[in-house]
Amino acid sequence: MAMRQTPLTCSGHTRPVVDLAFSGITPYGYFLISACKDGKPMLRQGDTGDWIGTFLGHKGAVWGATLNKDATKAATAAADFTAKVWDAVSGDELMTLAHKHIVKTVDFTQDSNYLLTGGQDKLLRIYDLNKPEAETRLETLDDGCCNVCMVFICVLIAVSVCALHSALAIHSNIMQPKKPKEISGHTSGIKKALWCSEDQQILSADDKTVRLWDHATMTEVKSLNFNMSVSSMEYIPEGEMLVITYGRSIAFHSAVSLDPIKSFEAPATINSASLHPEKEFLVAGGEDFKLYKYDYNSGEELESYKGHFGPIHCVRFSPDGELYASGSEDGTLRLWQTVVGKTYGLWKCVLPEEDSGELAKPKISFPETAEEELEEIASENSDSIYSSTPEVKA
Repeated sequence: MAMRQTPLTCSGHTRPVVDLAFSGITPYGYFLISACKDGKPMLRQGDTGDWIGTFLGHKGAVWGATLNKDATKAATAAADFTAKVWDAVSGDELMTLAHKHIVKTVDFTQDSNYLLTGGQDKLLRIYDLNKPEAETRLETLDDGCCNVCMVFICVLIAVSVCALHSALAIHSNIMQPKKPKEISGHTSGIKKALWCSEDQQILSADDKTVRLWDHATMTEVKSLNFNMSVSSMEYIPEGEMLVITYGRSIAFHSAVSLDPIKSFEAPATINSASLHPEKEFLVAGGEDFKLYKYDYNSGEELESYKGHFGPIHCVRFSPDGELYASGSEDGTLRLWQTVVGKTYGLWKCVLPEEDSGELAKPKISFPETAEEELEEIASENSDSIYSSTPEVKA
């Protein structure tokens, strides 16, 4: 019996959603973070889309967001020339990492001790998160009572915002990181940077080049050149694979050697693609507002349907492979079932009465209080609008 895909629509953002990432599976389930041009990254329960909190602090569009493996920390990259590290449990800002230009990408090592960043200044930076600069008064100031007196006088006669800000910053709870290690070599702005090979190597993509770097020596190992702009890159640890999208192409390469494995051609320009954890399926989305699902082994197109009301910027499979998430120019995230009709999360399969002639359709179940507040809004895919999101700190 045919089943119709019924996505969960997660609203709350007010501008295009440009990046998303899942955490690993934790004792509390798994989680989803989204980056948006509204400057307010959001954290959600991964299997239901339930809003958990919003990280407030950026003063520009947020281009990249990620969670560490156990979902205790988050990192964001923004147009305000900063990357930030957050406590994903309390929502507190832990660290602000100043850059010289727009930051586009962030990624934690597996142990969460280091953060990799990249952006428009063409540099890769590696921050040691366990060794921040001292933040107390005695460690911030030079030794000697003379300097203490000087600070005391400066506070008394402070007439500029800068001086006042400096005085207040001494007592800030936000840690100041040490100077990062820097890797140069890219010739245009960096779009994506990822740790790979158990954090021994780094993969990075700029406009038309993907490069592989050795972490220990900080040198380039190999590079791939493309004849058009690289739109996305995903690293698959199991099997050391790399998924790259450019134009209408979805290409798979070895993450160790960058040698090609296989590729697919889509009917439209693709902005993002993701491979199922068990390498059974591939999903992709792009400029024609559609989501495409392929059989990874045969290359057969299994599904295609209009997924959003604007171009799709990012897609990712959940860590258990049961669903995939998409983010779009229309300002929403949507969650889609990998196997349509399976009871999972808020989806519950309800079969129609016999001989009714209707298509079987998954039913979306909500808690009673939430269900009373929701309105059914019909769309091409019979979407269900999720609860609206208040803009408060996580």
